[in-house]
Amino acid sequence: MTPKLLTTLKSYNLKLFAADLFAGVTVAMVALPLSLAIAIASGADPATGLVTAIVAGLLISALGGSRVQIGGPTGAFIVVVYGVIAQHGYDGLVLATLMAGGILLLAGFLRLGNLIQYVPEAVISGFTIGIAILIATSQLKDLFGLDIQTLPADFLHKIPALWAGRESVSPAALGIGAVTIAMIIVLRRLAPKWPGLIVAVGLTSAAAVMTNLPVETVSGRFGALAPGLPMPVMPEISLARLQALLPSALVIAFLAGVESLLSAIVADRMIGGRHRPNAELIAQGAANLGSGLFGGLPATGAIARTATNVKAGGRTPVAGIIHALTLLLILLFASGLAGQLALPALAGLLMLTAWNMSEPERWREHLRLRLEDRLLLLMTLVLTVVTDLTIAIGAGVAIGLALRLRRRDVPPSDWTPRER
Repeated sequence: MTPKLLTTLKSYNLKLFAADLFAGVTVAMVALPLSLAIAIASGADPATGLVTAIVAGLLISALGGSRVQIGGPTGAFIVVVYGVIAQHGYDGLVLATLMAGGILLLAGFLRLGNLIQYVPEAVISGFTIGIAILIATSQLKDLFGLDIQTLPADFLHKIPALWAGRESVSPAALGIGAVTIAMIIVLRRLAPKWPGLIVAVGLTSAAAVMTNLPVETVSGRFGALAPGLPMPVMPEISLARLQALLPSALVIAFLAGVESLLSAIVADRMIGGRHRPNAELIAQGAANLGSGLFGGLPATGAIARTATNVKAGGRTPVAGIIHALTLLLILLFASGLAGQLALPALAGLLMLTAWNMSEPERWREHLRLRLEDRLLLLMTLVLTVVTDLTIAIGAGVAIGLALRLRRRDVPPSDWTPRER
């Protein structure tokens, strides 16, 4: 369970540092708009996204079992975080994040990291597609600039509310969002090593400001971003609150554990390495404890940012540490610029993130699964969208494991990259 950082420092040199420095700064430019957008979509203050990327990202790289893992807030948490804040307030989310961190630490010390291979892939795919649908619908208001005072959290009530506000569509907001999406797609194809997310969001936001388009910005809706990290604060703790938040904490721990280990597996294939799963779980636990103490969001290894790190030349955990320190410098000295990012541009970014999460290139593959696997995927998807992740994951994993026990000829899942 030794962190990879200690292993890689034994043979560290100036050439590796130069590569890690470039990769770390590049990933920070990708993480900046994503962290803000994920926090806003989660119903939290935008600054909490940056706090999470800084604190959790630093701890995941320093303590983790992967050479190139990049940690921070991810789209997978948006739905559960939004629900916890709506039901228990932000203080409740902080407590749930701390509880999840403790659960992950325990899982790491008990050496449960290899159990991921027993989670049915149909369940992972089902709730991932379900989360993607929920993220996409949550961004329609800002993407289209709809004049809706309060958007319901429940999917079945959200759709009628969006339809009722259809006549308030803002051409300016939709234009900024659409151009942002188009630019990200083009930059990914023409210049895959560039931090295309910040380039696209930054250019469209600058265009909106310079032409005085009537679109909302981060600071316009939420106020100026506070420079620097907040002081650590403990939430209110009671037995009743611990019991009420335990299901949410378990879901957060499950998502953080699964996504971080999937990301580490993908990274191994990209660099020809081998991660330490139990060290990774311990790092995720420490990261969520740290993020919670600083008032941040739940965190995990981010597959898209990890892949960006590898493609940019990062080869040791130092790149992830540089990524976190770069974001800290931005928060300290350039928070005003970050506050000028346009909300429709961030909405466009999350719409594209949701599309990538759904993995459209694998839809035909899903249709070729056995009938019971297709039904399991569909059941998990529907439960994720119309109920909540606690029910969806619990039912999906239970039924999936029962199917695996009945079918001994099923090989371990072959995970593939997901851009989130």
